[in-house]
Amino acid sequence: MELIEAAMRREEIAITQDNQPVVKLVVIPKQAKPNRQAGSAKGRVWMSDDFDEPLEEFKE
Repeated sequence: MELIEAAMRREEIAITQDNQPVVKLVVIPKQAKPNRQAGSAKGRVWMSDDFDEPLEEFKE
């Protein structure tokens, strides 16, 4: 537990084997949460009334 607390204080923690460093204990940075909110683009998106009509090239 002491090693974890030290790492959280941003201290460098190296674990050794046969006097050689083999593992470095570091803090995982917090991930920023995406700034998404349902409905936030309401009124910003426009779609033509005929958006789902076949393209001229595909009309028979």
